[in-house]
Amino acid sequence: MSGQMFCFQCEQTAGGKGCTRLGVCGKEPEVAALQDLLLYQLKGIGFWGWKSLRNGERIDDEIHRFIVDALFYTLTNVNFDPGRFMSMIDRAGAVKNVLKEKADDGQEFPPAAGHQPPATIEERLGEARKVGVMSGPALDEDIRSLREMLVIGLKGVAAYAHHAWLLGKSDEEVNAFFYRALAATLDKELTMQDLLHLNLELGKMNLRCMQLLDEAATGAYGHPEPTWVPTHRKKGPFIIVSGHDLKDLAMILEQTAGKGINVYTHGEMLPAHSYPGLKKHGHLAGNYGGAWYEQQKEFDGIPGCIVMTTNCLQKPKDSYRDRIFTTGVVGWPGVPHIYEANGSKDFSPVIDKCLALGGWESDEEQRRILVGFGRQAVLSRADKIVAAVKEGKIRRFLLIGGCDGAKPARNYYTEMAEKAPADTVILTLACGKYRFNKREFGMIEDLPRLLDIGQCNDAYSAIKIVEALAVAFRCGINDLPLSLVLSWYEQKAVAILLSLLYLGVRRIRLGPSLPAFISPNVLNTLVEKFELLPISDAENDLKVILGE
Repeated sequence: MSGQMFCFQCEQTAGGKGCTRLGVCGKEPEVAALQDLLLYQLKGIGFWGWKSLRNGERIDDEIHRFIVDALFYTLTNVNFDPGRFMSMIDRAGAVKNVLKEKADDGQEFPPAAGHQPPATIEERLGEARKVGVMSGPALDEDIRSLREMLVIGLKGVAAYAHHAWLLGKSDEEVNAFFYRALAATLDKELTMQDLLHLNLELGKMNLRCMQLLDEAATGAYGHPEPTWVPTHRKKGPFIIVSGHDLKDLAMILEQTAGKGINVYTHGEMLPAHSYPGLKKHGHLAGNYGGAWYEQQKEFDGIPGCIVMTTNCLQKPKDSYRDRIFTTGVVGWPGVPHIYEANGSKDFSPVIDKCLALGGWESDEEQRRILVGFGRQAVLSRADKIVAAVKEGKIRRFLLIGGCDGAKPARNYYTEMAEKAPADTVILTLACGKYRFNKREFGMIEDLPRLLDIGQCNDAYSAIKIVEALAVAFRCGINDLPLSLVLSWYEQKAVAILLSLLYLGVRRIRLGPSLPAFISPNVLNTLVEKFELLPISDAENDLKVILGE
């Protein structure tokens, strides 16, 4: 690849335009190229799959799962292992052949539908040059923008579908949409309006997918409930579990029971403490550290083990490379991986290593934070919330949440929360909450001013809260005393934004920068249609929000 690549799928992309020599996330050009080739194969699979479905053919669940997992592989900070991508490309070629055999009727088909990946990595890197994001320089800028938005959004939907599949939930309409949307990226006849409509339909499918995941998680572990979570270290051996996968955490808790091991959550796993089926384990000891981007500092030389269950993974430092493990779709070259067999995983290598390391030698001073305000917990207080608004005790709700990252511009979200007046309630979710979730915000009567709804995976819960409040106030969502101030970083955030736009939500403030894959014309369309706003200065934005 001569050190060359192109990737602009995440917020941190170089210069706000695209990574061309090395991913800011740490992705090497070789891996970027293999991701491009895998996506090209998936588009061909989409073509044959959508044709098969329209012909009334049934597609096996195994193929649905493959598409979901393959898309998830390409999310930011998920998998950096070229060997794993080589295997996925091999399988993609085989899947494409199966679907082609079913659907090929002798009619003309696009190159991606007929392409078979060559055998060697060198040949594949050469092929990748021809099929990447910026291939086809004559392609209309707006069409490219909307196609890429569709692919990037699909990656986000795939992440939610992956978690739902693991807990036994899927949906035929959602499965079919993957084929339809992938096929659409090859259709030269689709206009800008066609693709914009399809992106909004992706928002609808993502909403359904998040509903499935919500049903799966609450069905397996119960509804989240307000819970105080220790944030201090405790003496003894420990395992830190990061990412989003509750099932992995549950298996680790079960396999470490009675072994004298403390299990800590990290990053987006924090809300796990609010699920009755998980917090019943007494050795779920607390939450360690902050947001994902601080892991190289927080994991540096720790005397325990880390398990990365999903994004976000950074390049492991030598000081903990021998004690970090990956599982599921996550991967880094040379890092031990825990594979699934017959629906279960054996975490004994992690347990053995953790016991050998010995853990922390003493307890820290006790600290804690409050989590667990999912839709059931919040809506059980709906009458009091409505009364407090009508009595003037709550002036406005601010939903300040989304992805976190290392950019100093993200201090905007900290400042917004800290400067919000005492008669406002802050709803938050995803890792963006780490910008302010350890600060004290006080109460409005018996309601905490900071309500942590959960992971980014819990965005469905936030949407249901908003919809229920609109019913209670007998108004539309856009008429509520509510402002959405969102931070985005990766592809799940794009899918959630498209869900909100599908629901017709207006005046969303988005930052810290706008997506590089959105062309000026597409941006203008979204601004005109949905009044989408870039963040500016926190103090000034807050004054506008509050009508001051």
